[in-house]
Amino acid sequence: MKHVDEFRDPKAVQTLSMEIHQIARHPWTIMEVCGGQTHSIVRYGLDRLLPPEITLIHGPGCPVCVTPIELIDTACELAKLPDVIFCSFGDMLRVPGTHEDLLKIKAKGGDVRIIYSPLDAIAIAKTNPSRQVVIFAVGFETTAPAQAMAILQAHRMNLENFFVLVAHVLVPPAMESLLSAPQNRVQGFLAAGHVCTIMGYDMYEPICKTYQVPIVVTGFEPVDILEGVKMVVHQLEEGRSVVENQYSRSVHRAGNLEAQKIIDEVFEPSTRNWRGIGNIPNSGFQLRPTFGKFDALQHFQHRIHLTDAATSPASECQSGKILQGLMKPSECSAFGTQCTPDHPLGAPMVSSEGACAAYFRYRHSSVVRQ
Repeated sequence: MKHVDEFRDPKAVQTLSMEIHQIARHPWTIMEVCGGQTHSIVRYGLDRLLPPEITLIHGPGCPVCVTPIELIDTACELAKLPDVIFCSFGDMLRVPGTHEDLLKIKAKGGDVRIIYSPLDAIAIAKTNPSRQVVIFAVGFETTAPAQAMAILQAHRMNLENFFVLVAHVLVPPAMESLLSAPQNRVQGFLAAGHVCTIMGYDMYEPICKTYQVPIVVTGFEPVDILEGVKMVVHQLEEGRSVVENQYSRSVHRAGNLEAQKIIDEVFEPSTRNWRGIGNIPNSGFQLRPTFGKFDALQHFQHRIHLTDAATSPASECQSGKILQGLMKPSECSAFGTQCTPDHPLGAPMVSSEGACAAYFRYRHSSVVRQ
């Protein structure tokens, strides 16, 4: 536990808190992009260790949360087909669509299977040649290489019963969308360390230059996050806006070039609809034409039926504002009452990286502390 404990060291955390108090002279609003960072902040109360001048807001850094309702509905329609084995990571099963979720489809007899790697779906397709296997490909750039590897393997094996419902999204275009919005509050970013492990961080440099905001690549432990906050505050107080790397033990400027090569071979950028935000150009991946035969939307388009209601979330749900950093979960009138993990109105309450789930687990008064 040494390499974990040193980044959760209470003395180091207290020292960083004091240093931030000393350097903060003006009010600043900083957004952490990653849902994993959000959970650490709320779990360890890091926002409560900051001076009143510093406000942390939570961004759209949960790929499960930003997957639009129409894609959830499409996944449910596919999972209902009698000849389909629908494969997904577990955190997608309880994300609400218009009328139901994948867990309800499974309870009604749909063959919905939880996988831990895209390669699991390849194995399922090989052992079930008479069935159609669909994998729900959700995630940021972090999970895209593994999905691309599975598609390449299916291509080399000439699998005819393997398909992908692509829902990958990209972080930098979302950051630009937030910064260009009229209601933008963000003055500095903590960038997601795991994304930068794959993609590097040079793509953030034009964002810093254009929008004059500091961006610090940050890890996920308390010391990581407070060091990242300190670095952002330093820049803001000095009037600078550059990319810095707090997470140097895992992230290099160029990232993982081999992983990027695999991604580029299989995927190309596309416009993607983000739940609660809307369409963002070049913010997602789609399959390149070479791999088009694996596209579940194309293959099953004549067998699934969607309604116009797929674009309308529950009226009480404020997930759009929460994902844009315009509202905190506890400020939503439905939080903890109409909306709970057992009866979620939106994805942020059920995802393992969702801000609402973090607030309910660590700060809701009805939750029994261990």
